[in-house]
Amino acid sequence: MYPMTALHFAVSWGDSQNTSSFSEVSGLTVEAEVVEYRGGADPQLSTRKMPGLKKFSNVTLKRGIAPAEAGNGLFDWYNSIAAGTVARRSVTVSLLNEERNPVMTWKIKEAWPVKIEGPSLKSTGTDVAIESVEFACEGIEVEVA
Repeated sequence: MYPMTALHFAVSWGDSQNTSSFSEVSGLTVEAEVVEYRGGADPQLSTRKMPGLKKFSNVTLKRGIAPAEAGNGLFDWYNSIAAGTVARRSVTVSLLNEERNPVMTWKIKEAWPVKIEGPSLKSTGTDVAIESVEFACEGIEVEVA
């Protein structure tokens, strides 16, 4: 059995399961803080390491701008942010096999867009216009099919 390639994946978000094609997903990182502790009566002259709070990095999605998919609800979602309120949604990233079935899925909980970055424009360039969307989240669950 061979390892999966990272080039075939699907992204969806929200209750209506909006989907869009993205060229890159990064930041699927889960980390536990390390808390060092030593009790006053502990005979060892070193600290013990215990798990602390979990941290989840921001997730960034990148895609080429296509007129047919312009925004695809992401800009409306971002524009719905008001002082102190935001519509939090689930974002799902699935790594797919050759039959388009999920092999591994990252469920990003309580996500909301914190940054939308437009492409770098250059009149002499021929690069694809890439935009990126960055989400903050309150949890990432990993499911293996």
